[in-house]
Amino acid sequence: MATKPRLMRDVLIQEIYTRAGKDPNVLFMSADLGAEALDAFRADLPKQFIHPGICEQNMIDVAAGLSASGKTVFTYAMASFITARCYEQLKVALGAMRQPVAVVSVGVGLGYDDAGPTHYTTEDIACLRALPGVEVWTPCDEESTLEITRECLDRPAFRYLRLERPALPKIYDSNFRAAMSAGYCEVARGNDLVILSSGFMLHRALEVREQLRVEGIEAAVVDLFRIKPLASRNLTTYLEHFSHVITLEEQCLAGGFGSAVSEAMADTGLSRPLLRLGLPDRYFFENGGRKHVLENCGLGVSSISQRITEFLSPMARRRSSMPSVPSQTSF
Repeated sequence: MATKPRLMRDVLIQEIYTRAGKDPNVLFMSADLGAEALDAFRADLPKQFIHPGICEQNMIDVAAGLSASGKTVFTYAMASFITARCYEQLKVALGAMRQPVAVVSVGVGLGYDDAGPTHYTTEDIACLRALPGVEVWTPCDEESTLEITRECLDRPAFRYLRLERPALPKIYDSNFRAAMSAGYCEVARGNDLVILSSGFMLHRALEVREQLRVEGIEAAVVDLFRIKPLASRNLTTYLEHFSHVITLEEQCLAGGFGSAVSEAMADTGLSRPLLRLGLPDRYFFENGGRKHVLENCGLGVSSISQRITEFLSPMARRRSSMPSVPSQTSF
């Protein structure tokens, strides 16, 4: 019987808690006490757990000071609050000062469904990848979350971790560690085209792949879990094997996941038709849940499959949009 996947935040907190029990220099800072996984940390290691209050900006500044004194520091909060609210602190206190703090966000994209635009995080990739010196990582399941957490503990650096709020099904089977240095991994094979995605949307990409197979289209699916630094040369060498490239993200397109891929293709001289699928350039006030909002934005499985099918045959699409012309003209 398959075990139920754990929440990403629980996987991360438990691993840090275990390491902190052996290393007094490991510190965990949380602006949010809502996670039950934090209870044991607070009770058993009170000198290594810091609650700065609901004041994420101050948390980042304090974390920078603790890091400068030799501590291994993790900061944890809701994605929208630890990014947009703290952008200047991330830039100056951590980035410019080169402090190896792990910035852990939970609930990226539309993960806090029905919480509205203040809790949605649909631009964090664009914002964070603009900062020099930061690494941006997006796990997709329990194993990838665990291994990325261990990387942060073993080799501290200024990293931004993008955790999903719900537990996600298993993707990796003891093989994520081998792919970590590359920053991406092919999780499903195909010859006709390749879909690159990460996190929550990677699972949607795999659903799309199954629907495309019904139509006779074999799509490879790639987990691009490290969006920065992007292994541009290695990635585009891999992409050369495909005639079409699709990126799928739960972000507004400007400067996001797909932009990073297109920049890599441009920088390395790879010319392939590229389709970037993501959220429209606006704020989201809808209620009804994550699935409902994605469906309304054209990111349902059927809608994505249709857009990819049309993308593969642009000539047929152009012909269908042309006005009909009579074969003969009478005067």
